[in-house]
Amino acid sequence: MFDWLQNIADWLVYDTIGLSSEEHLAQALNFFIYDAIKIILLLFIIIFLMGIINSYFPVEKVRNYLSRKKLYGLEYLMASLFGVVTPFCSCSSVPLFIGFVKGGIPLGVTFSFLITSPLVNEVAIALFFGMFGLKITIIYIISGVILGTFSGLLLEKLKLERFLTPWVQNVIKNAERESEEFKQGNETFKQRLPVIWKEAMNIIKGILPYVVVGIAIGGLMHGYIPEGFFEQYMGKENWFAVPAATILAVPMYSNASGILPVVEVLVAKGIPLGTAIAFMMGVVGLSFPEAMLLKKVMTWKLIGIFFGIVTLCIILSGYIFNLIF
Repeated sequence: MFDWLQNIADWLVYDTIGLSSEEHLAQALNFFIYDAIKIILLLFIIIFLMGIINSYFPVEKVRNYLSRKKLYGLEYLMASLFGVVTPFCSCSSVPLFIGFVKGGIPLGVTFSFLITSPLVNEVAIALFFGMFGLKITIIYIISGVILGTFSGLLLEKLKLERFLTPWVQNVIKNAERESEEFKQGNETFKQRLPVIWKEAMNIIKGILPYVVVGIAIGGLMHGYIPEGFFEQYMGKENWFAVPAATILAVPMYSNASGILPVVEVLVAKGIPLGTAIAFMMGVVGLSFPEAMLLKKVMTWKLIGIFFGIVTLCIILSGYIFNLIF
């Protein structure tokens, strides 16, 4: 599908610059050029299309609906699906999570949104599709939604509202963080288009540095780390590889655009897909910056319970991915 991009990368590196395909630098640069063009194109297309969807998505109505209706468990699935269509990393989704809590939505439902939003969004989908193809992308989307839904249900059963901090009640009037540009109105599509375009460009500008750094790291790993280097330590036969990858990821922080190019190279170098995805989920969905933001809303005990359950679910997802692939 992207053979023409590979031809461009080959022409630039081997013909124009004159590097040999045997050189580590040439392999790293070829990977960087190919992935940079491919990922930026996919990001632009998918973010713009999702911007159109988001401009018609009734955020306020969804929140009111979730807080007023008894949906017999479907509200957790709806919150996870809402997380899919919101282009936030874990830290930037926290303010909306706070608004959900103070808007009266059950805590477990808000957790379902918070878990899914950074893991599965248009950025992650675009990158996954470009790197691993449609089949793996669909499985990843489904697993991310299931992870958010199941974790939210489990956290709700624990009745953790008592561990929310008093700060939540003190800043109700400042909780609304939805963009005024996306409030529902009677504007025509032509009138909304400039706002959609501006929002898409803002998102791309915001994540582009992460994309470039992530691809650069991936390129260096691709060019200089030999094939199968990681396999001896993190192969499928090593049962502890998935939990180790997940736990090691927690101190790190990046969004999907920054870590997925690294994951692509890890898989190419011999790490099983499930182990690599568990590592990515840990980096994106669990981080110290997120914990510090959540400290405004939760006690450390609640943060620990939240991180613990999500960590267990990520580890389980990693094992399932390794069994499938």
